Amino acid sequence: MAVEPSPKDHVARGREVLDIEIEGLQAVRDQLGEGFSKAVEMLAACSGRVVVTGIGKSGLVGRKIAATMSSTGTPSFFLHPVEGAHGDMGMIQPADVTLAISNSGETDELNAILPVIRTLGAGIVAMTGDVSSTLARMADAVIEVRTPREACPMGMAPTASTTATLAVGDALAVRLMDLHSFKSSDFRRFHPGGVLGGRLALLVDELMHSEDLPTVSEDALLEDALRVLDERRLGLAVVTDGAGRLVGVVTDGDVRRLVRRGGLDPRACVSEMMTRNPRKAISGAKAALALDTMENHQITVLPVVGPEDKLMGVVHMHDLLGKGRVKFG
Repeated sequence: MAVEPSPKDHVARGREVLDIEIEGLQAVRDQLGEGFSKAVEMLAACSGRVVVTGIGKSGLVGRKIAATMSSTGTPSFFLHPVEGAHGDMGMIQPADVTLAISNSGETDELNAILPVIRTLGAGIVAMTGDVSSTLARMADAVIEVRTPREACPMGMAPTASTTATLAVGDALAVRLMDLHSFKSSDFRRFHPGGVLGGRLALLVDELMHSEDLPTVSEDALLEDALRVLDERRLGLAVVTDGAGRLVGVVTDGDVRRLVRRGGLDPRACVSEMMTRNPRKAISGAKAALALDTMENHQITVLPVVGPEDKLMGVVHMHDLLGKGRVKFG
């Protein structure tokens, strides 16, 4: 009768696989030498793009390497060898360097396009487990990525070898970051989605203006609102009642429309000219909700209110997008 494996068996096997992959990483670490150094020099001197190519599991790893390089200051893209053979070779320019990945170095689809890449004038860096392979012989620089064994029980499924290839790709990307003096400010510039996502997860209260607000009372004159618009330069004047509650707004757009209609009377009461029941953000809401309101209604600034519509602050789209306390004038 078969014995059911225990949870301990699962953990033991998992640890065994990780040990094999660690063994592979250590072996590849020790192999790094002149080939890696020459590859770094070629990639650092590249005035074009790094074209990463490979097929199967190597191709999947290559896509990640290309993405890592692109996001860390080394322009890069992935080229599928088969698509390359059917027209996409036109994407390669003489100033580019190709990073070709194959564990065996004998992948027919990959090796078939290398002579064409050579005629296009692009350099070739190979990442392979066999430094005597066809791929290695056609390359200008060869990085040896040879692991003692795969973690697969049959020794066939790419496991330790793909992990090692991915790690060497990271090593290339990080060394290029060093040489390009890539800074945290550059990283933020290439990752606006990550920065923006973090900002939009904040509460609108954390991003709004809460001092020296552009307010006028509901019995003020339009000329008072115009003065506030000019002095505060946030794009609107918020009209409040005696209890500090929001009753309306006068925006730059409102003023332009009044001028076009010939109805701009600076001595008119602001309550006659303001937009009543304006769009607003609620104190305690996510900044993302405020941005949705702005985008849906094509506006760039919102009053922020608390209970009973008490004015708490004003938030501009630039505050939500992380562009700083931008003033207009």
